[in-house]
Amino acid sequence: MNAFEMTTLLEEQAQSGRLYLEFLHVPSLSMGIYRLPAGGVDPQSPHTEDEVYCVVSGKALIQVGDEDRSVGASSVVYVAANVSHRFHAIEEDLTLLVFFAPAEYSRA
Repeated sequence: MNAFEMTTLLEEQAQSGRLYLEFLHVPSLSMGIYRLPAGGVDPQSPHTEDEVYCVVSGKALIQVGDEDRSVGASSVVYVAANVSHRFHAIEEDLTLLVFFAPAEYSRA
């Protein structure tokens, strides 16, 4: 069994010095922690896999395709494969739990 503690994952992500820390990768699914600082820029580009973002904390806007939406703690956003998306207008440090299906880069 794989089980994870959010506090441990957040510490590992912070120590990594990277915005994104993948902590689970199996063929059908991958998961990670993604953190963006208030006022920061989201550098990502479209992925070849479907993706779900669960906002753990923070406040921002997300643009998916042509649509903008406000997100905050407890928001869940689905982004289909190959659809342009990014977080912007980040008002509060943003912490996201990210799910890819199938696993990230498996279709790249």
